[in-house]
Amino acid sequence: MAEQFLNPSLTVDAVALRKGPGGTEALLIRRGNEPWKGKLAFPGGFVDYGEDPIDAVLRELLEETGVIGSDPQLLAVHGDSKRDPRGHIVSVFYKVTVREDSVLIAGDDATNAEWITIGELQADDVAGDHIRVIEMLSE
Repeated sequence: MAEQFLNPSLTVDAVALRKGPGGTEALLIRRGNEPWKGKLAFPGGFVDYGEDPIDAVLRELLEETGVIGSDPQLLAVHGDSKRDPRGHIVSVFYKVTVREDSVLIAGDDATNAEWITIGELQADDVAGDHIRVIEMLSE
């Protein structure tokens, strides 16, 4: 009989930045589904079984924003078992390079995709603990 383990789920989030007129801007989506429906978040989602997280972050970025990314670089890992109401979910945040003039097309579970000046964001506008990454980028 196979031994059963309780394992966390793995998600990835794409952090794309550019210089804007008001300071550094991040490419964010507005969530279309719970949890955090209507809140801003970095484009991301669950890693499929057998998928490399680096491939997953580029796939999720494309699915949710219509933007092709490249050169994912590890930025942060959030793994607090209480960070997500769906269960123990570990998220790997990657800084991703994108063309700053890419046309944004919201898709998948995103209702909108836009460049937002990170200095203007408030914690209650942002999904889950994504504000921690925004604060880290603001330092």
